[in-house]
Amino acid sequence: MTVTVADVTPSVLTARMRFPFHFGSVAVDRSVHVLVELDVEIDGGRETGVAMGGLHPGWFFKEPDMTVTAGVEAMIDSFRTAWEASMEVEAETPFAFRRALYDEQRRWAAGRDPSIPPLAWNYGVSLVECALIDAACRYHDVPFARAVRKGLLGIDPGAIYDELDGIDPADLLPDEPTREIALRHTVGLTDPLTDADLTDSSADEHRDDERPDGDLPHTLREQIEAYGVDRFKIKLSSDSARDRERLRRIAGVLDDSDLDSYAVSLDANEGYGTVREFRRDWERLTGDPALDTLLDSLLYVEQPLARNAAFGLETARVLREWDEVPVIIDESDDRPGSLKRALDCGYAGTSHKNCKGVFEGVVNRCLIERRRRTDPEGTYLMSTEDLTTLGPIELSQDLAVAATLGVSHVERNGHHYYRGLDPFPGEIVEETLAAHGDLYRRHEAGFATLAVDDGVLNLDSVVDAPFGRAVDVDSDRFTPLSERDIDDL
Repeated sequence: MTVTVADVTPSVLTARMRFPFHFGSVAVDRSVHVLVELDVEIDGGRETGVAMGGLHPGWFFKEPDMTVTAGVEAMIDSFRTAWEASMEVEAETPFAFRRALYDEQRRWAAGRDPSIPPLAWNYGVSLVECALIDAACRYHDVPFARAVRKGLLGIDPGAIYDELDGIDPADLLPDEPTREIALRHTVGLTDPLTDADLTDSSADEHRDDERPDGDLPHTLREQIEAYGVDRFKIKLSSDSARDRERLRRIAGVLDDSDLDSYAVSLDANEGYGTVREFRRDWERLTGDPALDTLLDSLLYVEQPLARNAAFGLETARVLREWDEVPVIIDESDDRPGSLKRALDCGYAGTSHKNCKGVFEGVVNRCLIERRRRTDPEGTYLMSTEDLTTLGPIELSQDLAVAATLGVSHVERNGHHYYRGLDPFPGEIVEETLAAHGDLYRRHEAGFATLAVDDGVLNLDSVVDAPFGRAVDVDSDRFTPLSERDIDDL
């Protein structure tokens, strides 16, 4: 097999949110989603592949002084570099293509001043990777899970981890992809918990007091009542007093609900500079009897430490001897091989996000399963996270990977921050309803929205479609990137 990219067409979609999402003191009320369309040559034949990704520079850069405009500009610059480099790469498989493009992008990033964090410059590579996988699945006319198990993508786990040398992903992945998956709802630092938060101006100084449209649930209590969700991801601020009070209120809402049981994960978003600071605050939380039920339901804590402290000697010393709570990495999983480094430091695992790399996520899942089999007494975890994936491209491809990895629940909140599929052109909305009638439904108010039944998403149409999407997507339906000014975005 030979794989090359003949042409790249980038477009953009700007999506207005139902209500602002707060990254610290910055309120974001709209988001930019980049669509990349690749014209791919596979063994002399041609196929088109697409991928879409949201630009949220606050997560990739974590630089308080960076403006949103500067962050978006830096990310698009990285994307363009990856797109241009992709047309110079020739490889035998999509997996080999991704690795070659990654090396080219890494060399480009090494010469930048100021430097760009690996999470940011790798995102452009991952977007190309997703479009390449999309094209390959369509070329072979197979769903993603089958393409992985049949070796059509050329995934070689041993190229990343020596202990997986000679192992086929089919030996370690589930025999069949998951066809139902629980939705894990994210509770942000300023998200309203009950109606009282919408009228009490002292609840949070950054929050707007106006309720968005009444068609979709807004508060945590409404989310539980409307969708039946029983999995939750709770953001921490790294301020122990604030977190303790916030968790008490969340626990009150959960305990007062009609849920028979629930499970939570906690996300500290690199809030701590040292592992000892995190452990100190954790002991304060566990010492509060009002949090006993909530913490008994805890699955794991995600990325409490800043990237530059996550793999230090002090971190390893503490985590290796501390088994009170499983801790996984997220932002620190920013290059091939990061998971093994994390496990060596005492972490329990990592998260998967398509923006970090589909192939690496598959290989990481293989490593987790290998460790489970060889060390059945150990704790090895892999979660799937991504806050604002949106629509029939980005969300469908993410869910196709999650189903193949065999996870039981996913963090997905795009349906919460946006009014369904309203940001997309009308014809794409109608085609999505027709092709993915199990994943989306028509709301009583007329718009298309995610179909959540008792907290669960049905993935039949996603699992059976080539790389998750059964909708034809033409870049002509979107705005060419060349026609949009960075400031407008």
